Order: sequence, then C-alpha cells, then structure tokens
Amino acid sequence: MTQPWTDIKNTDLAIVMGGNAAEAHPCGFKWLVEAKAHRGAKLIVVDPRYTRTAAVSDYYAPIRQGTDIAFLLGVIRYCIANDKIQWEYAKNYTNISYLVKDGFSYKDGLFTGYDEMKRDYDRSSWDYQLGADGFVQSDMTLQHPRTVWQLLKDHVEQYTPELVERICGTPKDKYLHICEMIAATSAPDKAMTSMYALGWTQHSKGAQNIRTMAMLQLLLGNIGIAGGGMNALRGHSNIQGLTDLGLMSNLIPGYLSIPTEKEKAIGDYLATRQFKPLRADQTSYWRNYDKFFVSFQKSMWGDHATKDNDWGYDYLPKLDVPAYDILRMMEMMNEGKVNGYFCQGFNPILSIPNRAKTTAALSKLKYLVTMDPLDTETSNFWRNFGIYNDVKSADIKTQVFQLPTTCFAEEEGSLANSGRWLQWHWAGGSAPGDCKHDTWIMAQIFLRVKKLYQAEGGAYPDPIVNLTWNYADAEEPTPEELAKEVNGYALADQFDAKDPTKLVAGKGKLLVNFSQLKNDGSTSSGCWIYSGQWNENGNNMARRDNADPGNMGTFLNWTFAWPVNRRVLYNAASCDMQGKPWDPSRKLIEWNGSKWVGNDVPDIAPDAQPGKVQPFILNQEGTARLFTRALLRDGPFPVHYEPFESPVKNVINPAIRGNPVARIFQADVASFGDASEFPYAATSYRLTEHFHYWTKHNRVNSVLQPEFFVEISHELAAEKSIQNNGWVRVWSKRGEVKAKAYVTKRIQPLICDGKAVHVVGIPLHWGFMGAAVKGWGPNSLTPVVGDANSDTPEFKAFLVNIEPTTPPAVS
Repeated sequence: MTQPWTDIKNTDLAIVMGGNAAEAHPCGFKWLVEAKAHRGAKLIVVDPRYTRTAAVSDYYAPIRQGTDIAFLLGVIRYCIANDKIQWEYAKNYTNISYLVKDGFSYKDGLFTGYDEMKRDYDRSSWDYQLGADGFVQSDMTLQHPRTVWQLLKDHVEQYTPELVERICGTPKDKYLHICEMIAATSAPDKAMTSMYALGWTQHSKGAQNIRTMAMLQLLLGNIGIAGGGMNALRGHSNIQGLTDLGLMSNLIPGYLSIPTEKEKAIGDYLATRQFKPLRADQTSYWRNYDKFFVSFQKSMWGDHATKDNDWGYDYLPKLDVPAYDILRMMEMMNEGKVNGYFCQGFNPILSIPNRAKTTAALSKLKYLVTMDPLDTETSNFWRNFGIYNDVKSADIKTQVFQLPTTCFAEEEGSLANSGRWLQWHWAGGSAPGDCKHDTWIMAQIFLRVKKLYQAEGGAYPDPIVNLTWNYADAEEPTPEELAKEVNGYALADQFDAKDPTKLVAGKGKLLVNFSQLKNDGSTSSGCWIYSGQWNENGNNMARRDNADPGNMGTFLNWTFAWPVNRRVLYNAASCDMQGKPWDPSRKLIEWNGSKWVGNDVPDIAPDAQPGKVQPFILNQEGTARLFTRALLRDGPFPVHYEPFESPVKNVINPAIRGNPVARIFQADVASFGDASEFPYAATSYRLTEHFHYWTKHNRVNSVLQPEFFVEISHELAAEKSIQNNGWVRVWSKRGEVKAKAYVTKRIQPLICDGKAVHVVGIPLHWGFMGAAVKGWGPNSLTPVVGDANSDTPEFKAFLVNIEPTTPPAVS
C-alpha cells in the first residue's frame, strides 16, 4: 500500500476492483466505512459477483474476470478525451513529457522485439531518448510525437466504451457512469483510492492489472496524497513482510535482487541496478544500491565480507533462470530434478494450481519436510482420501517429516501489515506438546549442516561456515536479536556527512535508519528498508501512542512504518511545485520556506527545494512512470490479453492466447482447455468466515461455513437443470470437484462479444484435514500459468464445465 489503512478515511472516492474488502479484509474496510460516514465518500465496486462489498457500495458494475486492463485503459481514454487530467501533477511528477526511442512501437497486441519462439521480447527499444549529458530528452508542451503522452494517447484510443463492453461485459451506461465518477477526482482537491487484492494479482498479467490503475491514479494526481494511493489488501498480516524480507528465490531483503549467472563480478551486478536519475537535481534512492547491498553482505558474513573479496559477492547463488518460484519447483520435481523440499507454513496441495500435478511432483521426492502448526493436506498428500481415488499410497516412496511449529499467537516478534507498519506483538499463550519456534528448528538445521561442512569440507563450504551467527544462544536466536540485526549496526564510528567532527553512531551502536548505511563495509543491515525499526531509541515497533495531532490518520508514534516511519509514500506529491498542499484541508506535509514540515515524515530531503527534487525517489528514475522502460517483461504499457483459458477470443488479436510472455511450461500446454469443451468462466475467492486453510481446523468456523460449495446464476442453473443445494460436478481439463450448488442472484451472466458468459464462483477454504466437511477446492481445476513478471498463478480466470451429480463417496 502507498498509504496506511488509516488514511483511507480521508478519501472522496474508493474503487474496489480485484478484491472484496468488506468480506476478506473487514478490519481494514472499517476505514472506508468511516470515510463514507464522515466525508460523504462514495464507493464503486467492479466485480464478477455482487459481493458484500458491493452491497454497501454507491455504484456497482459487473465485469468478466481477467478483463480489468481493458476496463481501466478505457477509463484512461475517457479522462484524456474529456481533459480530466491533473496537469500540473502529471507534467512535473511523471514521465509523460519524456521522449521514447524511435525504434519503439506497438501493433495488434504486441510491442517491438517480440520473439514467438522464445515467448519473450528484445526490450532494447523500450527506453528513452537521452541527451549528450545523459539526461532524458523531454517536451513539456507534450506535442512531440515521441513523448510518453502522445504514445499513451495512441495506445488507449482503441479502448472505446463499446469495445470495453464487448470485452468486459460491463454495460456501457454503467461503465460511462463509473468513468465520470473517477474522472471527477482529477480536481486537485479530490482524492480517489484504489483497493485491490488477489483478484488482480492472480492472473497471467496481474502486475499489469495493478500498473494500469497506477497509471490512471498518476494522471488524476492521486498518488502520494491523503486519501489517494494504490492499496494492496494483503491476505495475511505478514505477507508484506514476506516480500520485504526477500522470501522469494530471486530476491534479497529490501527488494534487492539475486545476481544472475551473467553477472560474474560485483561490478557487473551493480551496473544494472544502481540507477541514475534522468533529470538534473533529481533523486533516486537506488543510487544507493551499493550501500544497501554491502551492508546486507556485512550483516550476513561480517568480517568475512571484505573489499578484497567483493564483500562476499561469490557467497551468493547466481540465478540461471529468472526465478525458482513454486511453479518452476513443481515442474522440476515432476522432471525428477529435486530430491528434497522444505515446506514451511505453506500448504501447496491446496494452494498451487493443478493439484494432480502437485501431488505427482511431491511423489517423486526422496523426502518432504513440513513445518506447520497444523496437520496439513501437504503433510498427508500420500493418503488416498477416497473421493476420486487419485492417489495410490503404496506407490509413493517420499519420506515425510512433520515438524510441528508454534503459531503466531504463541510467538513474540513483528508483523508487517499491508500499510507497511511493523507492529511488535508478544506471545499470547504457550505452545502445546513438542511444538518449537521456527527459529529454533532452522537454527538446528543450520548448525548441523555447518558442522558437516566443517568436518567433511565440500565444493565450496565458505558461504555456510563463514555465515555470521553471533547470538547469545546459538541454538535459538531471539526475536530481539534478529530485529536488531535487521535494523543494522555501525561497525565503525559513523560521522555526519556535513560535519565530519560530529559522531552520529559509535562503533557497535544501532543505526538510526538507512540514511547512515555505507558502501565501505563500516555498516551492516539485514534489510535496509526496515532500518530504524529498533535503534538506540529502543523498539520502535512496540510504540503504542495513538495520538494523531493533524487528524490525518498517520499516527506517527504508533509502531514503525518503512521507510523511516513514513506513512504515505511519495507524500511530496501532495504539494504543488511551490511546496503548498493541493488540498490544505488534507495536509500531509508542506514547505515552510526553509524546510518540509507537517503530519508525516517527508518523502524528500528535509531541506530539498520544492520544484527541483521530485517526489518519486523510490522509483529507479526518480519520477513516476506512465511508460516503463525494460522493467516489465510484457510491455512498457499494459495491453488487454485474455486469460489462457477464456470463453471468448481476444478481440485485439485473436491469434494471441493469453499473455504472450506469461510463465508456462511445455509439459502443461496439453492440459489447457478451451471453450468448446469447457464453456464456463470460473474464478476463486475467500469468505469472511474462514481464513485460508487454517480455520477449517476450528469447529466454530466450520459451523459458520460447514461445507464446500460453488455459486452459479439462476440462468445457468436452469440451463443445466441444477437445483439449489444440489450436488454438482465441476471439472476442467486437469481435474474435478464435487460440491453443493448455491444458486444466487449475486452472479449474473454477462454478454461478451455477443456471447452469454456464465460465471462459476468457487471458494477455496476446504480440504481433507480439520473439522470442516471435506472437499477439494479450486486448485484441483486451475491451470499452471504464471504472471509474466511475478509468476503468480492464474487462479482468478479459467474454464470449467458443470453438471448435476450424486454426493461423493468419502472414506
């Protein structure tokens, strides 16, 4: 989220697309309820279903899943055509005036450089024109045909209201009404916030779904202002923390990245990451990449990371593929290339697409280790649960080790919520039986592996035997020790950059924040964006002062927010070029003539002159992007692509199936279905009464939502002779499920490209462990397709068939 949850109370208009905040995020949704009650804010909901969020909306419109980009590009077209642009903001704070290389072009759904055999692009033309001084060429009049503005206008022109209706199934009159409501927030004293969740991310073009809304918000001037922003509604309280701390195969904590095989030396690595701003006097914090990286290496390997060995650069693995994400891991398991798999707090049998493939993959392991407080389906994947007889237990040789862990309520530590707040919590109870903290288990494994390397050697034991492990109890590091290590230390006396005689952090002291990080090996930090969480002032994550002097919902002394306790990212964009707030009644910060002051930590140097340094300092270029260079694999502008399984052809280019650079494996192509055999568009979602796959172990939750069901319209029920509360069989080319049918008016058929499209809604909370009535969920049906940029599976749009059936036989 670019805002905290609490800032949503400041909005004039909220649009919920790709999410169902009232049902899936009820505690956060209260801030929108407050905005409606106290500001008269309006709520738009665009969703395939009439959800609980839609039930309290001011305006609802249906949409076919997987078509959000066409919808939003059409809104951008509407704003351009009706001159609903926050011009001063867009011209000065975004890249719309930048000139793009002459070699770049777009036609029929594809950009310059596409290679069909490789399913990838040569992105060399996706860049700006640079002058002799290295700065970007621009035209502030926006008249030059190669400006981002002119290219964007051409790009969105085809997304007329008529085409949007044809693709999305959203009635034209409803669509135009939403366009009008959104466009009104281009006024400097109006704010719109976007709220989305997995309904946008779990697509083969999920990153571009989000980016299209970000582009719209930038044109309207709604990023960095109170009540504005792009707000990702995370499904767990600590999923933000997962990505912050780099728990993905291609990341290092703080959104640094693992080197690739081509980057043999540290210089090669830094050359592609230490970005230079494109305008004079501009600031990009990625100019400090080397400081963040070297400090991370020092936190990992201490005295063994030195300038002479390039700060331990060779200790890091080098990627030979973009990422070893879960889809690739399952593919490699199926190919017999993986011996063992550690599964920590994760239940892939219920959460990875194509359950049959996942089961087959796990069956080829020599061993599987699960670390979880619950008895999961993954721990028991080898059992035949009797419903489809699809597992032959005797043929599975995988040895499964279950390591019971504590749950969050039995632990001390921090959680990072969607709003980037790091909140410290204390254990609320003791763990039962032999459960152990994850940190204890991981420490035991590491210490034993290290001992083996010390005794037996190996091809390259250095990264293991040299790893820093300076904890009071080596067998179980404490949360406090880990938090301080992540914050970072001064490894030598640190002096003020402007006054070399002024000591700011003595050797061995905790750093104040990431502004003190150095590239000379004199500082350490396990995650630069978290630096400041626990410094010499104490545990800032444990602060609980709920004073809010400006009544802006920033609560600066309640816990800690990254970066440097800033609550609204890019908050300097809430001011004009003179440093005065666009809306004085919603002041975050302002320029008082000598420095920035206000109700938030300024996202700009305290003494930076307004109008020179721009607000978007956490972007690589230092400005906000309507056109992105070569950062996204599937294009510098978003494009409407159909899901890989779609009930209709892509009207932009019928020859293109899905996102042309999305993650697919050749072995899975034969398992993709088409509309002739599977005519109905399916989607997955969550319910208020359950939390993922945990609460089916709790009898109270299981009573509230006792059994697996699917939702269908009255029209589809009549067409297929399905009775409400009757049993149905739902199947795709990959598997089938049996469930109760809930026939409802919440789902209506849509007319897309002249064809009636029926939607089948499939909640995801059921499995075969726990107290709930048994049943497999939607991942039994979904294809193995990943987003082109994040590899997130395409769970939200796939094809199925449905028919009445008899109850399943469950052993």
